[in-house]
Amino acid sequence: MRLCFKIFIFSYSFSLLFISCNQKAESPRIFEGYHQYLDEIIISKKGAFRGIDLNNNSAFIKKTEKVAPIESSPEQLYFEYVLDSAMNYSIQYSLNNDSLEEISLQINSTDLELVSYLFCDLKDFYANKLPNPIEDKGHVVYNGNEGSPKPYNISLSDNSSTSKGVINMVIYRDK
Repeated sequence: MRLCFKIFIFSYSFSLLFISCNQKAESPRIFEGYHQYLDEIIISKKGAFRGIDLNNNSAFIKKTEKVAPIESSPEQLYFEYVLDSAMNYSIQYSLNNDSLEEISLQINSTDLELVSYLFCDLKDFYANKLPNPIEDKGHVVYNGNEGSPKPYNISLSDNSSTSKGVINMVIYRDK
């Protein structure tokens, strides 16, 4: 009986050790306190979006995105990403003389509750980054780099219908 008990304890301990060694270590969250999809959509706290700022060139954008664009021309770079079976997003970078002028993000989902949650998280994230947003009828505008020689704005809106969730965000120069 004692021998069976010792074998059981040894086997159990060994299996726990084996299981814990084989589990993947989760990478640290970038945006703790926000939905995990923000880690994949925004990627970095640096820059206006994904570590990218207006005036960056196309080579920098391609290097930062790490995947080939779906469409590429001297005036634009277009990327599409799938987060899960119900959610995807696209990013369009508009360029002028190889200098980034505008970033457009569109998030699409059939999960309306998740879209609403992400919209609130995006609002909170940019409100913490760029205080004093102006909000009107589901449309929020943030003023970035106030007082800098090249200020920009971020426009965020929830354009969801009763069957499809859609969030649009545009980062553009303040003229």
